[in-house]
Amino acid sequence: MTNPQTEYDSPWKEILQLYFPDFMLFFFPQFHPQIDWTKEPVFLDKELQQVIRDAELGKRLVDKLVKIYLLDGTESWVLIHIEIQGQEEDEFSRRMYVYNYRIFDCYNRSVASIAVFGDTNTNWRPNQFGYNLFGCRLDFQFPIVKLIDYRGRQAELAASDKVFATVVMAHLVGLETSNNRTQRKGQKLALIRGLYEKGFEREKVINLFRFIDWMLTLPLELEREFWQEYRQYEESKNMRYITSVERIGIEEGLKQGIQQGIQQGIQQGIQQGTKQGLIKGIALGLKLKFGDAGTDLLPEIEKIGDVDVLSAVLDAIESVDTVEQLRQVYRSNS
Repeated sequence: MTNPQTEYDSPWKEILQLYFPDFMLFFFPQFHPQIDWTKEPVFLDKELQQVIRDAELGKRLVDKLVKIYLLDGTESWVLIHIEIQGQEEDEFSRRMYVYNYRIFDCYNRSVASIAVFGDTNTNWRPNQFGYNLFGCRLDFQFPIVKLIDYRGRQAELAASDKVFATVVMAHLVGLETSNNRTQRKGQKLALIRGLYEKGFEREKVINLFRFIDWMLTLPLELEREFWQEYRQYEESKNMRYITSVERIGIEEGLKQGIQQGIQQGIQQGIQQGTKQGLIKGIALGLKLKFGDAGTDLLPEIEKIGDVDVLSAVLDAIESVDTVEQLRQVYRSNS
């Protein structure tokens, strides 16, 4: 089963669009000097969605297509695929190739495809698609980044004032603390403190705060402790960057994203109609609404053979408030 987090819109999409030059400088410094940064990059969301629909490969919410200009005046497009905490996908390289040639075919633009992987498998590094038949040869290669490779560079990341050093640290903390939310709370606070200590301006602090807050979700009790400790830290520094209104905005944005993700999971399950499809939708909804506590229910739910019961569970995810309430849904219907 695919990790649910690969299937919903993530803070990566926002942070990438806000700080695209920093993204290229941090992950692909060899390409950054070739781009004319005096001309604003343009994100081509509609063009990408058209290509994805035409290619019949499904909507990938953390793909971005960006129009840039090279220093020689050439207009070029960059396709960026970010697979967040993903697992191996046999067809990934083929999909990258299809996107690439479909964009070229539709718009007659040179396209550079690059990929960022947030999974935990150090050996999974797809970067090529091709074949050779009767002298006809295709060799499509694309550069990749594996975030897990930065695990041995924590001190370097912590000392860096680059936006994506903080982004990578938050991602790695998310991986390392998936089963220890108390530890996550402490590391989350340390990352937030780092934003102030590095002297980031207020807007950058808020943007990165939003990213960290989404990546490192906490149970309600620990979340309250985090905010209390965070407020104490702000007061000790005499800095009030995140106002109460902005905190509400961050929380509402998170809720809205979760709600959209749950709706997506429900639609996926209903459309597929099979046990596997329903469980996939349930898994997504559980992860988004309840975090690891919800995911812990999956072994029980996967044992349910009645698709009507699974449909009831999927429908109930939106309305229930606790994991135990959801458990009662399928126990009462069994």
